[in-house]
Amino acid sequence: MLNAIADVKPQTDKMPVIALAGNPNAGKTALFNAITGARQHVGNWPGVTVEKKEGFVSMFGNQALIIDLPGIYAFSSRAIDETIARDFIIDERPDVVINVVDSTHLERNLYLTLQILEMGVPVIIALNMFDEARALGLDIDIEELSRLLGVEVIPTVAVDGEGVDELLEAAFRAAFRNRLWKGDASSSSYVSEASFRLDYGSVVEAEIASLEKYLAQNLAHVPPAPRRWFTIKLLERNQGMAAKIRAQSNGSAGTSSALSNLEGEVAAAQARILEATGQEPVDLITEVRYNKAAEIAQAVIGRDGAETRSVSELIDRFALHRWLAYPVFFGIIWLMFAITFTLSEPVAEWLIGAFEIVSDWTRELLVGIGTPELLVGFLVDGIVAGVGAVLEFAPPIFLLFLVISVLEDVGYMARAALLSDRLMRSVGLHGQAFIPMILGFGCNVTGILATRSLENPRDRLISIMVNPLISCAGRLPVYVLFAAALFEERQGLVVFSLYLLGVLLAALAAKVIGMLVEPGEASTFVMELPPYRMPRPSAILIHTWERGKEFLQKAGTIILAGVAIVWLLANLPPGTDASGPDSIIGMIGRAIAPILRPAGFGTWQAAVALLFGIVAKELVIGTLGVLYGVAEMNLLGAIQSAWTPLSAYAYMVMTLIYVPCIATIAAIRRETGSWKWTAITVAYTITLGWVLAVLVYQVGTMLGLS
Repeated sequence: MLNAIADVKPQTDKMPVIALAGNPNAGKTALFNAITGARQHVGNWPGVTVEKKEGFVSMFGNQALIIDLPGIYAFSSRAIDETIARDFIIDERPDVVINVVDSTHLERNLYLTLQILEMGVPVIIALNMFDEARALGLDIDIEELSRLLGVEVIPTVAVDGEGVDELLEAAFRAAFRNRLWKGDASSSSYVSEASFRLDYGSVVEAEIASLEKYLAQNLAHVPPAPRRWFTIKLLERNQGMAAKIRAQSNGSAGTSSALSNLEGEVAAAQARILEATGQEPVDLITEVRYNKAAEIAQAVIGRDGAETRSVSELIDRFALHRWLAYPVFFGIIWLMFAITFTLSEPVAEWLIGAFEIVSDWTRELLVGIGTPELLVGFLVDGIVAGVGAVLEFAPPIFLLFLVISVLEDVGYMARAALLSDRLMRSVGLHGQAFIPMILGFGCNVTGILATRSLENPRDRLISIMVNPLISCAGRLPVYVLFAAALFEERQGLVVFSLYLLGVLLAALAAKVIGMLVEPGEASTFVMELPPYRMPRPSAILIHTWERGKEFLQKAGTIILAGVAIVWLLANLPPGTDASGPDSIIGMIGRAIAPILRPAGFGTWQAAVALLFGIVAKELVIGTLGVLYGVAEMNLLGAIQSAWTPLSAYAYMVMTLIYVPCIATIAAIRRETGSWKWTAITVAYTITLGWVLAVLVYQVGTMLGLS
């Protein structure tokens, strides 16, 4: 194979670019990781906070840049992900696009494939998850699929690395052939016409030809894509096409009038198609693509059996049953928390003992070498005790992420999003808005960034503003601490109730905010349900570590700095009792405490912990650890002495709802582009948190629960 293209060299010094494109859940990220390994970089696409992944791969003595485009279903919406993928392929003209296709959902994935082929870029098909297709009894004719699409098709199993080398060889050959064919035509105006064409019927084809002719005569050098593809997008009312051609024109003489006339030509063409066929052009074009995808899939797929698919369908009879689905869902979530606390408790107890030993050993060592008492207190009672108080809760956090990763790998999380569609629609959103909420359980920042997949700006704004109500991993240590100290027999139930409360409050807030925001266009919820799969231990461990290490990084940076500041403020001015009410931090806490008294936790320690929790929610634990002096009494014991179950639950409710952390506030500002909506989010969360905490305590007191 090396000899076959040894004489094929790119004619420019520019590194070849290979783009990965495909549907969500098609295994695109797994393929990207298999290709690039550790040679990858994660940043943001220019002008937006959408994550951009790129890496490098070497073959045949040449290096290529690999770009992982966002996972999309089509190029037809205003979603940021689809706009980024479309603009990259059209504007940057990669040397080859590897279209990652899920073999188990061939017909659905081919809808995007057909659109990419129409864009006139060299394409290689990675027929991924080929092992699962075989297990499902699907016999896919690779040669026939390649013939029908006119491109090379390589079966792959990205998670195991199968077919990856062959895919890369094909991609490098295609990239080099493309660059030789283009020669020195590397300017941004260079666009090839697509050889792949769909027949949209005589009426539509006539209008496409007419508009192509108009473009050739009046805007010959302007379209940033093959004219046919560009014309089809205009007929589909695709957002941004007119703006793109206007940007390309750079105010050239005669372009403005030609653009104005183009709008009229397009409108007239759309009207003629509607009159002749009785269908809107966008609906007719979409129907043709779906029919073609179905035709190709039926032509290349043979079935040896469907045992595995039948198992998935059998499970879904219960998991997606109209009445049973929700009890099953809540049962799974409750079981998730029960497993988390039952299995993590022994490890957490071991860590508590280990940190006490480290604390005593560090104190003895520092005293033995004559370290000043103030420094000993700072290092032992501040740093070791404060950070240790947080790290003691690493086991339940990692175990929670482990269970979530298992549910994702098995395929249940996709069902959970589908089940949420009914709830989301009742509050004016749709099921896809639940996906950022699910991600918010890990981190609200991640959840807020995930709202970019929502097409409707209104849905996106509402989802951003309610995501801080979703209980993130940073709040979990607070729940675990108070639940272990005061609700030992019902830990899982207490923590589950807080997560459920966050979801219900987010839904209620979405309904209220939706009434205040102008209604937008209806959005369609598209969710591919993968077959149930046996979880892969390696993938689960990687996902668990990737999520959990953020907690450890916080403990080593933000929390470390935070507890250091807390300790210093608790020991200043000189001469005051350490961590006493007359210290600087004590005076700050005493100023805030009266506001919190109606909620049952009007102590200055509780007030200060909430204040530092704005930096990072984990700091609530670190702050309490310093202020209660865990070197002398472990934190669980301190909580049991200073709190009641009712005041503790009210405090957990306040922690769940009140001001999001600084990183989340910054993400809201970036994603909304507005200080107004950011300020509104901060204001309503702190108000709602205080009101509900007061209600919990006051109503509980009236019921005799204090």
